[in-house]
Amino acid sequence: MGTLLSNKNILVMGVRNKWSIAWGIVKAAQNEGANIIITYQSEREKPGAEQLGADSIFQCDISSDEDINNLFASIKEKYGVLHGVVHCIAHANTEDLQNDFVYTSREGFAHALDISAYSLVAVCRGAKDIMTEGGSIITLTYMGSEKVIPGYNIMGVAKAALETSVRYLAYDLGSGNIRVNAISAGPIKTLSAKGVKNFGTILDTLPEKAPLKRNITQEDLGNTALYLLSDLSSGVTGEVIHVDSGYNIMGL
Repeated sequence: MGTLLSNKNILVMGVRNKWSIAWGIVKAAQNEGANIIITYQSEREKPGAEQLGADSIFQCDISSDEDINNLFASIKEKYGVLHGVVHCIAHANTEDLQNDFVYTSREGFAHALDISAYSLVAVCRGAKDIMTEGGSIITLTYMGSEKVIPGYNIMGVAKAALETSVRYLAYDLGSGNIRVNAISAGPIKTLSAKGVKNFGTILDTLPEKAPLKRNITQEDLGNTALYLLSDLSSGVTGEVIHVDSGYNIMGL
């Protein structure tokens, strides 16, 4: 076991199952000595969260300000201080991913932006007051925020809003020595990815086009999260770091 995150209290929000990116980040952080706090959205995700052997598990409805406030009050009461937050939360209605983007409903647009982007703002607002020793906040994004990925649709717009939020939050929280960054993950087989039309085609394209000629793994993402959560990235904030085997640099 390493010591990069020894005695650090790290909150990971959005663990669903062993295939999720959040799962890989939790395992990486545990291997470096972190005290892990996990939240899950509903009872359906609870069994997966319990398997990870976290120090604490809380249910939190990310669409409820009351739930978010109660979560951070509970963390403050039990731990006193928080050193890191990993925000692995996004959602869009199935029909808004399956239909062409032009048919996105007003309700679906608002829902995707609320859960996938505004939730980071709400979480940062709750976390900053107990991150009294500074620290790091990470969220997850995807290249569909920058370029058209057919089938990603409203989630591309939501991720663009998320990335801009990262920059504004980095500015607001910087005076408290709190860093805010995003990992732009290449395609990886998760439960959420299955909802993206033609995901298999996207997954097959990466090894063919990317400089590293392979898809990414949970370990790749976990390692980058470790860098961002630890003091190794003490001068990095407001950034979107691509972990996609270099695919994002290609023009063809």
